[in-house]
Amino acid sequence: MSELESETVAATGDELLIVEDLVKHFPITRGLLGREVGQVRAVDGVSFSIANGETVCIVGESGCGKSTVGRVILRLIDPTSGRIILEGQDISRLDGEELRRLRQRMQIVFQDPYASLNPRMRAGAIVAEPLENFSSGKAAEREEKVAEIFASVGLPRDAMRKYPFEFSGGQRQRLGIARALVVNPRLIVADEPVSALDVSVQAQVLNLMMDLKAEFNLSYLFISHDLGVVEHMADRVAVMYLGRIVELARRKDLFATPRHPYTQALMSAAPLPDPRAKKDRIVLEGDVPSPANPPKGCHFNTRCPFAFERCQVETPQLRTVADGHTVSCHLDD
Repeated sequence: MSELESETVAATGDELLIVEDLVKHFPITRGLLGREVGQVRAVDGVSFSIANGETVCIVGESGCGKSTVGRVILRLIDPTSGRIILEGQDISRLDGEELRRLRQRMQIVFQDPYASLNPRMRAGAIVAEPLENFSSGKAAEREEKVAEIFASVGLPRDAMRKYPFEFSGGQRQRLGIARALVVNPRLIVADEPVSALDVSVQAQVLNLMMDLKAEFNLSYLFISHDLGVVEHMADRVAVMYLGRIVELARRKDLFATPRHPYTQALMSAAPLPDPRAKKDRIVLEGDVPSPANPPKGCHFNTRCPFAFERCQVETPQLRTVADGHTVSCHLDD
């Protein structure tokens, strides 16, 4: 990494997680022999950090690679290259028993609160299963721990006997959060955790997650495409486009003064709560390029209204443009 990128990664100090030049490419194969003919560049050199007790939100269009970042950090899929450092330990290449023990420190809340739950298991058994994996405590102790977690997420004790289909959508997501919390993790990756819920229920779940963050001293990597949710949850925001972070800043700075043309376009597309209010829309032309064949230079140059010749040949690096605010754009060079 360049010196400025290193400053970006270490911007907050007291880091729980540091991600350095993370890359994940998926092979494209053809034929009976599975000959590799190309690669999907899902994540193409991502660097950021998460401090203890911090919420970092990754925002971007569908297909930009934000969910892949979360899954690679959790080691649900292996990175192609780069480093993932959790509490000072490089976990990028761990496997076997070392990787299994690591799971207790990092958990995930999935997007679909129903598909992520085993429909044949009672709610109490679903939440207790991680405890059985990581703890040798007695059954009665595990049951009491599960009951405590149910209370923390706003579910009654008798809900432990129910099956997932007996819960509402919001209750199912509370159940998913309880399952993640029960092993006392340090980091939770929340992958679009409220996008499948009604708006009123979304607010309840988001407020619950903020309360739990303070109660359990959690750090969140929060993945979303909804800028309203991001503004509510984030301490810092990373904006991704086609596998790369194009802007990283504190929440108030990003929403007050977005610097990258892509971030500006996202902000302009967000709906306003007042139907009478008007604002200038930035309409991007063309489609998002394929991650299997991204443009040379800046990945955004084919849609950027300010692109010039340099953008087509030289990849911009994340540069500090203000305190804690980095942008990957030649306009800020």
